Amino acid sequence: MSVDRVRQEAQNISNKFANMKPPQEFFDFRRVSKPANFGEVQQRVAYNLGYFQANYIAIVAILSTYSLLTNLLLLFVIVFTIAGVYGIAALQGEELELGFTRLNTSQLYTGLFIVAVPLGFLASPISTLLWLIGASSVTVLSHASLMEKPIETVFEEAV
Repeated sequence: MSVDRVRQEAQNISNKFANMKPPQEFFDFRRVSKPANFGEVQQRVAYNLGYFQANYIAIVAILSTYSLLTNLLLLFVIVFTIAGVYGIAALQGEELELGFTRLNTSQLYTGLFIVAVPLGFLASPISTLLWLIGASSVTVLSHASLMEKPIETVFEEAV
C-alpha cells in the first residue's frame, strides 16, 4: 500500500463528505410521511440512498464508533493486533533480542496469533457486527423510506 494510494483514498472520502446534505434538509420533518404502497417505498429508497449517501455513510461510521466504544475488549484486540503487526514489521526481518532469548519474526507472528485469536473470540466480534448491520439497516432504510422526494423531482419525472 503506497502513500499515493492512501492520499487518493483520503481524497475520495473527503469528496464523499463534501456532498453531505445539511442537517436542516436531512431532518426536514415536513417531508416525512407514510408511503402509500410498496412501490412508493421502493422509489423513495432508491432516490434517497443516492441523494443522502454521504449522510448515511456518516451514520454508519457513528454507529461503528459507538459499537467499538461499548465493546472495549474488541477495541483493545483490534488495536493490539494492529500494533503487534506494525511492531513486528518495524523489525524489518531482524530478530527480537530479549535478555534471555532471541525471537524471529515467525515466532513473533505466531505468538501474536496465539494471543489475539482467543481474545478476539472473547470480544464477540460477530455479535457486534450483526448489531451494527441491524442498527444501520433499520436507521438508514427507515429514513430513506419515510422521507419524501423533493417536490422538484416530481415535476422532473412528469416531463
